[in-house]
Amino acid sequence: MSEWPDHLGALIGNTPLLELKRFDGGQSGLCRILAKIEYLNPAGSIKDRTAWGIIRAAEAEGHLRPGQTLVDLTSGNTGIGLAALAAARGYRAKFYLRASTSPEKIALIHQYGARTILIDDAEFLQPGAVDLIIDRMRQANPDAFYTNQRGNPANPRIHFETTGPEIWRDTAGAVDILVSAVGTGGTVSGTGRYLKAQKPSLKVVVVEPAAGSVPTPDHPDVDTVEGVHKVTEVDAQHLPGNYDPGVVDAVIACETAQARLTARALARDEGLTAGPSSGAVLFAAAQLAARPENAGRTIVAIVADSGERYLSQPGVDGDRTPQPDPAPGLQRRSGAWSGPAVGTDPKPSYHGPLG
Repeated sequence: MSEWPDHLGALIGNTPLLELKRFDGGQSGLCRILAKIEYLNPAGSIKDRTAWGIIRAAEAEGHLRPGQTLVDLTSGNTGIGLAALAAARGYRAKFYLRASTSPEKIALIHQYGARTILIDDAEFLQPGAVDLIIDRMRQANPDAFYTNQRGNPANPRIHFETTGPEIWRDTAGAVDILVSAVGTGGTVSGTGRYLKAQKPSLKVVVVEPAAGSVPTPDHPDVDTVEGVHKVTEVDAQHLPGNYDPGVVDAVIACETAQARLTARALARDEGLTAGPSSGAVLFAAAQLAARPENAGRTIVAIVADSGERYLSQPGVDGDRTPQPDPAPGLQRRSGAWSGPAVGTDPKPSYHGPLG
């Protein structure tokens, strides 16, 4: 008898690496860039790993009971992963998000039956805002299980146990540089720690927003990238508890416009649609690949989620240019070019060679 997975968590992980051949116009020199395609996880992002690590640990330690509600403050992807797993395992879920979170992410969370509370972006500019919001959230939900993605050790542990070993296995140990963004810090800390244990010479690089892409009280409406957080010139107490700066060797800054343009280039050069945080990661990877000292090295870049979650955001679609007239025999119907309307004519037959 065949065996197959019987729970959603069993489908998480073992995502592929893809060597980018056309990306950046082939200007990356002799350096190989491998994209770790994390949006092929079942709920669509690398945060499925985080969600499963947290829920798995909580169940094993007896911290979750049937029907209990999960709560957390999230930029969306962890909430989506937690909502999917909560639905699959009989829990309820409620998440607090920035008001500017993409509508696609909010809709996905709702699709899994979870609730959302939106918080004005300006509130996050106040000193200690994240801690204050979390305290208020926990007081409002005293019977819920707080998943604590920013500080729960199950977050980096799942990446130490899965993401790092997968990269090591699939590159046969040839990986030289890991590039990641920092949201909660779990991915880069857990993955980087595992890879450095195998290969001490490996370098870990994170991408952060450049100065023009960081909101300030004077400029609160700056266009930002979800999941790309500042890690330099930040007080240690304001960094996520799961972020281990000791694992990181270098930081590269990226403006939001550069991240969006890079994500669009990835789609058009490689056929991969990635979110803007992945665009920022690949921007940094391209910068590293162009450096002479990295010739012959292998870079693994984390592609955390799909660009489908951000299609409504500004700057995503870019250059919508008028399309030429359709070829003869095509007609415009319902906003798209299509063939003649289908009636009761017999279905066409295929007369070419088989096989």
